Amino acid sequence: MSRPTTTPTTPPGRLTSLDAFRGLTIAGMILVNNPGEWAHVYPPLRHAEWHGWTPTDLVFPSFLFIVGVAIPLSLGKRIERGDNPSALFGKVVRRSILIFTLGLMLNWFPFEKPLATLRIPGVLQRIALCYLAASLIFLKSGPRARLVVTAALLVGYWALLQLPTPVPGVGSGDLTLQNSLPSWVDRLLMPGHIYKRDYDPEGILSTLPALASTLIGVLTGHWLLGKRPIGERVAGLFAAGALLMVAGTVWGAYFPINKALWTSSFVLWSAGLSLQILGLCAWFIEVLGRKRWAWPFLVFGSNAITAYVLSGIVGRVLTMITIHEPSGATITLRGWLYRHGFSLWLDPTLASLLWAVSYVLFWLAVMAIFYRLKWFIRV
Repeated sequence: MSRPTTTPTTPPGRLTSLDAFRGLTIAGMILVNNPGEWAHVYPPLRHAEWHGWTPTDLVFPSFLFIVGVAIPLSLGKRIERGDNPSALFGKVVRRSILIFTLGLMLNWFPFEKPLATLRIPGVLQRIALCYLAASLIFLKSGPRARLVVTAALLVGYWALLQLPTPVPGVGSGDLTLQNSLPSWVDRLLMPGHIYKRDYDPEGILSTLPALASTLIGVLTGHWLLGKRPIGERVAGLFAAGALLMVAGTVWGAYFPINKALWTSSFVLWSAGLSLQILGLCAWFIEVLGRKRWAWPFLVFGSNAITAYVLSGIVGRVLTMITIHEPSGATITLRGWLYRHGFSLWLDPTLASLLWAVSYVLFWLAVMAIFYRLKWFIRV
């Protein structure tokens, strides 16, 4: 993690609408990861049980899409100014290792779990792997080749999951939690190191279509760097987004939309929605010049991974600090704050939501201080 820098609020060459979209996804991540009580959560703020989707399922693929869009905007400009591609890839590798390590540390925190049961996959780990692979593909290929690789990943993953598989005692096309090929691969290669006993939503095999989500972002970034008027480029985002959402819906009738498996139909549908949201942000900010509404999201987007990591750490610290009540009972600081600030006065589900919203607003205030002081921690 680099030292805070004193760069301008919007550094030259950055796409403000992309920063706003990035901040929106981080706010969404913090919101859905921190309910007051997991037993009381509104359905849209839960992941789908298995097949299907909820708004919560679309947050992470949106962030991977954003990671992809940023690759041509950053690496492409450095190549244009004459930077050595090999040196650039070395920086990408170092950054990927740092992000992956942060993910492992976040899984391990507060460092009491035995390493023999430490979860290896995770959100940051998948971001690191997809960023690494997508950057390499960007540096070593052109737009057509990237499109071919993306299509190959989607079709190849569909074939792997639909054709006869090596899962013992399982026939072809079994997409259940226990018998799907990605679940079996995770149990085989990472026993005891996955999120749940039967599968991991950020597991090994499903990282392949997640890379396709990132590469669609790379293709989008290439489009945004084109010489057409900004209005035409934004219109292209809407058109491509609609096309991908239709394709994902049609494919989903045969290969169900499923975030945990990260199915190919899920990639197309979620990427299509990401294109629509980015298009809206770009229309208001880049075309109409209206960005005041996006200030909270720009605050989060300027220190996205920092906000994600710190919110996760502090959330756990709140459960480690205990308070002795007058009755003699012991309660965690988080439990005490939630009980006396929310759950005593409100409907349980509403109280749970308001806790999550308050937690987002707390981190908005913290990141606003960073933003005002121009502390942009580049991870």
